[in-house]
Amino acid sequence: MAHYAFLDENNIVTSVIVGKEENEDGVDWELHYGEFQNQVCKRTSYNTCGNQHPNNKPFRKNYAGVGYTYDAQRDAFIAPQPFPSWVLVQETCLWGAPMPYPSDGKIYNWDERTLSWV
Repeated sequence: MAHYAFLDENNIVTSVIVGKEENEDGVDWELHYGEFQNQVCKRTSYNTCGNQHPNNKPFRKNYAGVGYTYDAQRDAFIAPQPFPSWVLVQETCLWGAPMPYPSDGKIYNWDERTLSWV
């Protein structure tokens, strides 16, 4: 099964559907679904995260979710920035905290006010 993301005029994902495999029946399904929905449509890979795929070549860096942005220059889906201080990691198109997550085995949450893990 293939998944497809629909984009609004600002390249924000408005919905994601399950559809036909790319080029199945000789049809360009991105174009077909896009025309049907009257939106730009891009295929997305459910198994791609952080530019990694367990079985195949990664596809568009990350699986699209509603509210994600499609960046045409990177050919990537990017989640909304979780905190103003976090930066986009170019290779993965995932957001990263300005300091590494502690490795002591405890559970932490990011505190934007102090820019630290608490």
